[in-house]
Amino acid sequence: VQLAESGGGLVQPGESLRLTCAASGSIFTIYTMRWFRQAPGKQRELVATHNNPNSTAYADSVKGRVTISRDNAKNTVYLQMNSLKPEDTAVYYCNADIITIQRAEHYAWGQGTQVTVSS
Repeated sequence: VQLAESGGGLVQPGESLRLTCAASGSIFTIYTMRWFRQAPGKQRELVATHNNPNSTAYADSVKGRVTISRDNAKNTVYLQMNSLKPEDTAVYYCNADIITIQRAEHYAWGQGTQVTVSS
């Protein structure tokens, strides 16, 4: 089972980015999918959570600016980030609670995608 993030980049303050995380492999079902971020010298922070069918939660630091959504048919989760600030600069990681076809539990992480917000 693998998670692969994409969509990071360099943007100016106030701009938007959409991150994508696709899960692949021997997947039976995915329960919770999450986005974390880690800025240099800081601990990894939970940004947003999506539980099926459509329950979401957000860190206070991004609430109102970020939306997590999911396409279960594609085993993909998205993070739409608007009104980006320099303090949003971090490596963003996808995380998921996956049940494999073999019915094993797998707590998966992606490799991360860099988001840099700078003028």
